[in-house]
Amino acid sequence: MNSDDVMSDDLLFDDLSRKIESKVDKKLIFKSKRGGLKDGFKKGKVINEVLDKPTVMTLYKMITDHVIAYVNGAISAGKESVLFWGVDGNDVNVALKIYLVSTSNFKKREPYILGDPRFSHIKKGTKNLVYLWAKKEFRNLSQCYEAGIPVPRPLYLVKNILMMEFIGQDGAPSKLLLYSEVDEDDYHKAICIIKDLYNKAKLVHGDFSEYNIFKTENGLVVFDLGSGVDLRHPNAQEFLKRDINNITKFFHKRGISVEDPIKLFEEIVQ
Repeated sequence: MNSDDVMSDDLLFDDLSRKIESKVDKKLIFKSKRGGLKDGFKKGKVINEVLDKPTVMTLYKMITDHVIAYVNGAISAGKESVLFWGVDGNDVNVALKIYLVSTSNFKKREPYILGDPRFSHIKKGTKNLVYLWAKKEFRNLSQCYEAGIPVPRPLYLVKNILMMEFIGQDGAPSKLLLYSEVDEDDYHKAICIIKDLYNKAKLVHGDFSEYNIFKTENGLVVFDLGSGVDLRHPNAQEFLKRDINNITKFFHKRGISVEDPIKLFEEIVQ
C-alpha cells in the first residue's frame, strides 16, 4: 500500500466518521442498564472509542455490502458496548450492538467463557476477547431463536459488531420489564423462559433479570445473551441459581406470588 492509498483510507475514515456522527441523535442515552455511567459517554467519546477506525471501516463495508443502509444513531450506552439504531436495505429497523474494543471490562467476563466447551481456544489480547464475546452472544441468540425462545433474531456478525432484530418501534426500544407494570402471567412467562433456556437451548442466561427483559405487546423478550453458558460449563448450575433468585426477588418485591427458588431449581435440573 502506497502513501496515496493510506491518505485515501484516512480521508474515507474521516468522512464516514463525520457522516455517522452527524446522524447520532443529540439526545444520547448516557445510562447503563443499572444507572448512570461513572465516566458517562459524551458524543465525541462514543465516536472516538466505539467508532474507532477499524469499527468505522467495518461499518463502511457493511454499507457497501448492502447489509445495512445507514446508521441513525445511538440509543443506549454501557461500559462494554453501545447499541445503535440502524436501517437495512429494505428500510427495516435493526439493532447494531457495537462492543468496545478499548475497554478492559471484558477481562471480567472470562469466567463466562473459560469452561464453556464451545469456546475452548481463546487467543490472548482484549481485542480477541471482545471478538469472541460478540461471537458467543451471536451463537447464544441463534441457539435460543432456533429453540423458539423469545429473543431478538440474530441477523449478522462481523468482528465486534452484532446486528439483530430491533425490538421496539421508530428507533425507540421496547420498555424494560424493570419499568413495566407486571402481573403473575409475566412471572410465569419469565420462569418459562428460564426453563426453556435450560431444556431447549441447553443454556443458562447468566444475567437473567428485569434489566435484560423487554415487555412487549407480544410478551416478554429476553436479551443480552453474552453471559449465557453451555450446560457443560462448570458454573452453569450456580449461574442458574442466581438467575432464578434475581427474577424471583424482582417479582416478589412487586407483590407477585412466587415459587420457592430452591424447588424451581430442582425442578429445572432434574
